[in-house]
Amino acid sequence: MRTLPPCPASPNCVSSLAAAGSHYLAPMPYKGDRKAAQRTLEDIVRAARGATVVRSEPGYFAAEFRSLILRFVDDVEFLFDEQARLIHFRSASRTGYSDFGVNRTRLRKLATAFAAAQS
Repeated sequence: MRTLPPCPASPNCVSSLAAAGSHYLAPMPYKGDRKAAQRTLEDIVRAARGATVVRSEPGYFAAEFRSLILRFVDDVEFLFDEQARLIHFRSASRTGYSDFGVNRTRLRKLATAFAAAQS
């Protein structure tokens, strides 16, 4: 069974599977079937600036987000829990110590866009 790696101790990662605290962000609920929800979220991610979906399989996909100026890469993974109808995620910077909240802000924006698309 696929899972997402834990966040490192550095403050440049958020995950819906982290223990409550600075790394935690709530998972995204979804309506309908997993396949349609995954397609919708992948489309939202593909439309985001600097994003490239690098792997997609049933119930899971991964993307890279590259910053415009310094070309830093953040790795984002999404894992669909069909029984709970939740999308778990992990978003982390590849390099550096702090991301100044970029990963948290990105995931909140993606969650908001996904919720709107599900309405």
